[in-house]
Amino acid sequence: MDNQQSHNILKQRMYDRLTALQQSHLIAHIETLRPEDQAQILHQAEQLDYSVLDPQTSEEQRGHFEQLRAVTLPEIAEKRAHYSQIGFEAIRAGKVGAVLLAGGQGSRLGFEHPKGMFNIGETRELFIFECLIRNLLRVTEEAQAFIPLFIMTSEENDAETRRFFSEHSCFGYSSRHITFFVQEQLPTLDTDGRLMLSDRTHIATAPNGNGGWFASMERAGLLEMLQQNGIEWLNVFAVDNVLQSIADPCFIGAVIDSGMTSGAKVVAKAAPDEKVGVLCLEDGRPSIVEYYEMTDEMRTRREPDGTLSYNYGVILNYLFRTDQLSQTLTKQMPLHRAFKKIRYLSDTGRIIKPEEPNAYKFETLALDMVKMQESCLAFEVERSREFAPVKNATGVDSVNTARALLRQNGIRL
Repeated sequence: MDNQQSHNILKQRMYDRLTALQQSHLIAHIETLRPEDQAQILHQAEQLDYSVLDPQTSEEQRGHFEQLRAVTLPEIAEKRAHYSQIGFEAIRAGKVGAVLLAGGQGSRLGFEHPKGMFNIGETRELFIFECLIRNLLRVTEEAQAFIPLFIMTSEENDAETRRFFSEHSCFGYSSRHITFFVQEQLPTLDTDGRLMLSDRTHIATAPNGNGGWFASMERAGLLEMLQQNGIEWLNVFAVDNVLQSIADPCFIGAVIDSGMTSGAKVVAKAAPDEKVGVLCLEDGRPSIVEYYEMTDEMRTRREPDGTLSYNYGVILNYLFRTDQLSQTLTKQMPLHRAFKKIRYLSDTGRIIKPEEPNAYKFETLALDMVKMQESCLAFEVERSREFAPVKNATGVDSVNTARALLRQNGIRL
């Protein structure tokens, strides 16, 4: 079969699919392109996940919530040596890997580069990536064993992130134990439910959210690496918490000792109305209820000892068993829709950069992966020692609040 025949077969297949999806406006656009440009957009169209067009994959109705007890700080202190021993044994046996979710940009900080490249130092350079790697190095140095580190980037920031790590010699971490992979993309939709164009030869897409990390690892061919290396546990964490404790032996050991299939680091809420997702039970399974989903009664209810019933907020630091994660790949995760400003090619052929939200992007969330687990250990950590998110330029969870917490923990800025 020659190239022209292959092109015609692909073209007809995609035209049939786009017609069935009620996206015939794309067919009309493709017909205006030269054959080589048609090939480019048809190849992308063939690879796309069109689940965003299926109403059954939208956000699920929530079930019945109940509080979930956590292993508290005093309980952890009593068994710290025991838990840590179990955790170090797992690390030294090569059973633990770490996954850094670093696909985001620092736009909200006024920084148009990967967020991990942001310099949080004052009198010296101290990058967010550097803070995280140093936190991980503390564990590997004590364990005398490197932990495989998988870094999820996005199409937008992959090249820049890899170059940054190379230029800084991976901040002292062995490059042999770092693997980069790119987060999958999902199509965006305009307010009429139509697929959009980012330019003449590309359908507009956006990263598929932090819940897509394991599916993205599979697509990158990394599951075979996990199996070959005997990695049984993956500690997943976010890029924007500069105090994030990674591959914490005590946390790992506590989850293993509990016999549960996953774990989540949590902090006690600062106030009943704090805007944080709370680890709980939903229809008897571990889950996370967002602050805006909680009723007034749930927010304010207290236990006999005075603590809030729904007291433990997640900080996006989870431990998952890899065999359980593999089972999640057969299930469709709910898609969360967000109304955003999305650059697009207009019907008149102009690139439009909107000043107001104009279209929908779709995300899967890591918190939804918790609900897919059989069980989850809520593991309390000290907020002032492990939770310094850098989400905003000023105010709450900002650069300044994170700097203050770094100083409080003895980090020179």
